[in-house]
Amino acid sequence: MHARYRYRIEPTAAQRSLLARTFGCARVVFNDAVRYRDACYQAGMRVNPTDVQRKVITLAKGTEERAWLADVASVALVQSLRDAHRAYTNFFDSLNGRRNGQRMGRPRLKSRKDNRQSFRLTRNGFTLRPNRRLYLAKIGEVKVRWSRDLPSEPSSVTIIREPDGHYYASFAVALAPTPLPPVEREAGIDLGIRRLATVADTAGGRGEIANPKHLARKQRKLARLEREKARRAKGGRNRAKSTRSVAIVHGKVSRARRDYHHKQALALIRDNQAVHVEDLNVAGMVRNRRLAKAIHDAGWAQFVRLLQEKAERHGRAVVKVSRWLPSSKTCSACGHVRDDLPLKIREWTCHECAAVHDRDHNAARNILAAGLAERLNACGAHVSPPSEEAVGAEAGSTYAARPRGACQGSQTSPSRPSRS
Repeated sequence: MHARYRYRIEPTAAQRSLLARTFGCARVVFNDAVRYRDACYQAGMRVNPTDVQRKVITLAKGTEERAWLADVASVALVQSLRDAHRAYTNFFDSLNGRRNGQRMGRPRLKSRKDNRQSFRLTRNGFTLRPNRRLYLAKIGEVKVRWSRDLPSEPSSVTIIREPDGHYYASFAVALAPTPLPPVEREAGIDLGIRRLATVADTAGGRGEIANPKHLARKQRKLARLEREKARRAKGGRNRAKSTRSVAIVHGKVSRARRDYHHKQALALIRDNQAVHVEDLNVAGMVRNRRLAKAIHDAGWAQFVRLLQEKAERHGRAVVKVSRWLPSSKTCSACGHVRDDLPLKIREWTCHECAAVHDRDHNAARNILAAGLAERLNACGAHVSPPSEEAVGAEAGSTYAARPRGACQGSQTSPSRPSRS
């Protein structure tokens, strides 16, 4: 498997100027490739990547308008051109149904006013020197803050300038799998807002992962900085300073959230052979204007992605169950499904078996049962009810309450109602 290792770099003033020039040239090549492809499409012409590279790089360097492209490393320009080609490939594959997931839009032009700038270099464009400095073609040796050693030789490096003004080097490396000793326990987790996750395991245990609400903690400071920024004239230096101050706070929030997610995801993967989660449509759920900020602050999508990455590396499994599973309003003891369960109700009593449930823990138990049933399906066992009348007939089977036709991982289904 492959991963990225990211480090802070400290270029000199002269190197920052060269990096800015490289960012700009890579952006211009990308935009020229998009314009050329669109012009060829309008004219009914077919082009291939070789024709595009010859037009927007090789021939462009000989013109007066693009002669300055020769001042930067050519490998950065070629990689930017490949990014444009990949964007068009994803766009057409999405249109033709060959690409799963969210529908991809047509590649757009990049703006020089984008706060995040980057370019990529392959092995012939950078070198790791014995003095632990990073040599970049036509830029020189750059100081790197090595927080840890690279696990293997990097195949490429992406130089990034974040909105807060800091520079980073992101290395693409190959990772060898490190399987963990097998364990018997499996867990189902219910993602939420009050708590990031509520965990129910096969041993009957219950756990809770707190939601630190990193953005909410910085909300007052961000509001003050945004008011300060709004009072300053557009295009002025003071407004640029305020913009950077806002970006610094957001950078701290995102790094703290990512670090917390890494630690909690690794703890879950270490303790459980399989982790069962809901296939939530987060992009649809954040359309709820009342809960959008809280959902973004919790970072559900990032947390699940990290779970999957760590499971792949350590020989564990992450099982996604259908987003249409009524996990919160299904009794985990008898399988009875309530007609409705408003978000404000955190505890409820089953009318059939009189069991008292905590909303989140009950949902986690149902997700665990559904995930176990999905794994049995993969082995060929018959667990789905034979008819609509048999739904919920098997005592103690929470998965039997799942509606027929609710496919796992469906991408075309509308979003599930928001939940906490």
